[in-house]
Amino acid sequence: MNSTEPRADAAPADAALTYEQAGVNYDLIDPLKVSAQRAAAATAGHLAAHGFTEVTASRGESAYVVDVGPFYLASIVECLGSKALVADEMQQLTGKSYYAGIAQDTIAMAVNDLITVGATPLVVQAYWAAGGSDWFGDAQRAQALVAGWKQACDTCGVAWGGGETPALAGIVEAGRIDLAASCTGLINPKERLSVGDRLQAGDAIVLLASSGIHANGLSLARKLVERLPQGYLTEVQPGLSYGEALLAPTTLYSPVTEALYKAGVVPHYCANITGHGWRKLLRHPAKLTYRIHTVPEVTPVLKFIQQHAKQDDREAYSTLNMGAGFAIFVDAADAERVVQIAQAQGVPAVVAGQVEAGPKQLLIEPLNIRFGNDDLQLR
Repeated sequence: MNSTEPRADAAPADAALTYEQAGVNYDLIDPLKVSAQRAAAATAGHLAAHGFTEVTASRGESAYVVDVGPFYLASIVECLGSKALVADEMQQLTGKSYYAGIAQDTIAMAVNDLITVGATPLVVQAYWAAGGSDWFGDAQRAQALVAGWKQACDTCGVAWGGGETPALAGIVEAGRIDLAASCTGLINPKERLSVGDRLQAGDAIVLLASSGIHANGLSLARKLVERLPQGYLTEVQPGLSYGEALLAPTTLYSPVTEALYKAGVVPHYCANITGHGWRKLLRHPAKLTYRIHTVPEVTPVLKFIQQHAKQDDREAYSTLNMGAGFAIFVDAADAERVVQIAQAQGVPAVVAGQVEAGPKQLLIEPLNIRFGNDDLQLR
């Protein structure tokens, strides 16, 4: 992203709208992440006092893994981000509550990260921080949040252990809520561990379809509303408004990874395609080339965002999931089985490319896009 571009509030309507202009600059955020990771790594020795050790290779991955003897323990915490703001705006416009879907989005942020390391999700905890007690007084909205949270837990086969519901006036804006979830899981048997140690040239790249924007890129999507003739009610396609399309719940991918295990397929690596878009395919530190020969169909709302934000393909694929929400790297002989298993769980999938020996880069050949090592710095 070009930091010299004008601010979004000063840009003409026909100018490209970037994620940075919408208020999210990963060039500023990522150095903090790297610094925090280094400080966190220095605390790993405390596990020895309990007879445990960390799986060092999980540092910098989507979930943290501890070796507790007979199995591995994985954990993650994730927040929803700003998607709840879209639900609030759409409730005012339509009178409907969208918080059942928002609940699924929040759990998906944690569960979809946890499963990348081969874990079976076990327990979810909730963090619902409102700008004041009044938020919980809207019974329709509050009960939709509860019902959606339980339904997502049922889909993933996890126990909802508990949570925290603080009223944080002065920290969270009045009338708003900040949602987050933590998730703990087991990697049992240990052979299910997937932190990239088996990733190698010759592996196939299978991409699982997304349901829409999921819960990443919403700052951009909300900024775009200023350019739309009817705001959130602008139609993406006949009968589907922009707001409704944005609020399609994030796909929960744990049923797929659990089905793969039961079928005897062990991924060599997985990546949850969230912030940073397709650059997340470069997450593993190995020096390998990821060559994409087949690009999944882009969901209508993402096509709409790219068109109206006037983003070129490189900008769009560096920010949004563009139709692919999860990547599974497997032995080439297992690739078609992965597609079949995913589709049996209701998730479309495609064998999109392969891993090759070579410099660390992602080549999206149908779109003539290249992302290199410098385009993703998370460690």
